[in-house]
Amino acid sequence: MAEYPMRINKYLALKNICSRREADGLIEAGKIKINNKRAVLGDKVQENDVVKVAQNCQKKLFYYAYNKPMGIITHSPQGEKEKSIMDIVKIPQKVYPIGRLDKDSWGLIILTNDGRITDKVLNPEKKHEKEYAVRVNKVMSASFVDKMARGVRLDDGYKTKECKVQTINEGMFSIILTEGKKRQIRRMCSALGYNVVDLKRVRIMSIKIKSLKPGEFREIKGDELKNFLLELGLS
Repeated sequence: MAEYPMRINKYLALKNICSRREADGLIEAGKIKINNKRAVLGDKVQENDVVKVAQNCQKKLFYYAYNKPMGIITHSPQGEKEKSIMDIVKIPQKVYPIGRLDKDSWGLIILTNDGRITDKVLNPEKKHEKEYAVRVNKVMSASFVDKMARGVRLDDGYKTKECKVQTINEGMFSIILTEGKKRQIRRMCSALGYNVVDLKRVRIMSIKIKSLKPGEFREIKGDELKNFLLELGLS
């Protein structure tokens, strides 16, 4: 999460609105307002401040639902053999992924150039839902499903929050989380004596993966986009 307060030019750069140098130019030109007051160079932004950019300075925003294939990472590659989403995706606009999905998992990632939504989607205090379909290595007991839903003590001592878990078949379940600890579902299953053999994210808030195959993407638009932005308090 971003640390506040922060300088206005850094804020605009982190929100992917423009570079810091470009931000300074917009500020000097009177194109930026903080809480409806004209910003000046050196101003600092608090987390709950409302920052507005003049309409004629705003870039066109794009939003895509992408089915990340297994074996692809969401962050910057650490070695020559690793491939990230940005290495393989063929979207014409410059966009970036919101959040992460580990290398061994696949499924929904939102790609966008709208820097406003990163903190809002990932902020655990907002309790936004993310839904996964998970297959494990053996028949699930009723006790396993119940404990997953009630919360599991992980290897670092943290106990996960209560969540919604529904059995799909004897070796597969769906789970809806409102938090996002690193490799959380895999660690929850491992703590209960199960191994995950397939993990797919199928939904982030109101955005669903639908029929996208691995490597495919579709633009989020119309009512789907409107509802998503409303969930985030944006328009």
